[in-house]
Amino acid sequence: MYSLEELAAELGVAFSGDGARQIDGLATLAAAGPGELAFLANRKYLPQLAATAAGAVILQPEHAARCPADCLLSDDPYLVYARATRLFAPACEPPPGVHPRAAVDPTARIEPGASIAANAVVEAGAVVERGAALGAGVFVGRGSQIGAGSRLWPNAVVYHGVLIGRDCTIHGNAGIGAEGFGFAPGPAGWEKVEQLGGVRIGDRVEIGAGTTIDRGALEDTVIEDGVIIDNLVQVAHNCRIGKNTAIAGCTG
Repeated sequence: MYSLEELAAELGVAFSGDGARQIDGLATLAAAGPGELAFLANRKYLPQLAATAAGAVILQPEHAARCPADCLLSDDPYLVYARATRLFAPACEPPPGVHPRAAVDPTARIEPGASIAANAVVEAGAVVERGAALGAGVFVGRGSQIGAGSRLWPNAVVYHGVLIGRDCTIHGNAGIGAEGFGFAPGPAGWEKVEQLGGVRIGDRVEIGAGTTIDRGALEDTVIEDGVIIDNLVQVAHNCRIGKNTAIAGCTG
């Protein structure tokens, strides 16, 4: 729970109204109650502003006079709302250490503060850096590296020879480093082309549930810093996704 004044300080914005007002959650303009914070980021919701029961609203200064509640003032209300969600998100930090039911090869390096959950597998030569977390059933193949502070949710699969940067999030059932779709036509049918490259993922990348990123044929598939990828996306071998790109679900 935060006072309005505390929220304004945490979010780096100005406020108007009762700085002592207590806020314990977030909600939409239509559903918010007296202890909740709402936001107005789209003019089409202006009609809901006059009737809102929210304790406070994040909005642009030009709309403050029309707001019946206390205000947090910003030229970019949606960005402030995004930052506010992080203040109210329930804590779910995994405990550091290796679970007794995890299978970690003796040659793998698990740095202090990393968390390896039950039924996770870390193969030979892999590295899990400080503060990284592998959820239940995660697989990390030989020689792969998970950067500091990155989190892999349950059943994510990282094949061999994959480099994942710092502070990345890989959601459940994502597959990183599977073989690209490479075959050569031969006299008896298709002959497999072995995929000899890897995958390099930069820092602060988020990869959605069920998304797949194939390893390169000769050179690596590359996902640069700050990329966000939705659920159920397929990135083929040898693609290079540039910095801060956003890819929506079901894209190939």
